[in-house]
Amino acid sequence: MKKYIISLVVALTMIAAIPAYATPSETSGSTESGTTSDKAVLLIERLERIKDMDKSAMSPVEKRAIRKEVKSINKELKQLGGGVYMSVGAVIIILLLLIILL
Repeated sequence: MKKYIISLVVALTMIAAIPAYATPSETSGSTESGTTSDKAVLLIERLERIKDMDKSAMSPVEKRAIRKEVKSINKELKQLGGGVYMSVGAVIIILLLLIILL
């Protein structure tokens, strides 16, 4: 049992040492944050307008174009959003600490 616990601790330590790789967004260093947030607001407003459209009267070609536009807007929003990146090891350690302490 003791060997099992030691090997588990070693495995968790190795997992925690693996860095999380994140690709930086293209606009993170080239523009100021006000410009990117303004662009994000415009994209979100466009998504709201698309959501409010009456799609029943559209042809299949128009619907396909709208779907492609929504996908590209979502992809652009993900690039602008950035986010917090955590490694899997860090999440496991945090969960273990919570379990032990609670």
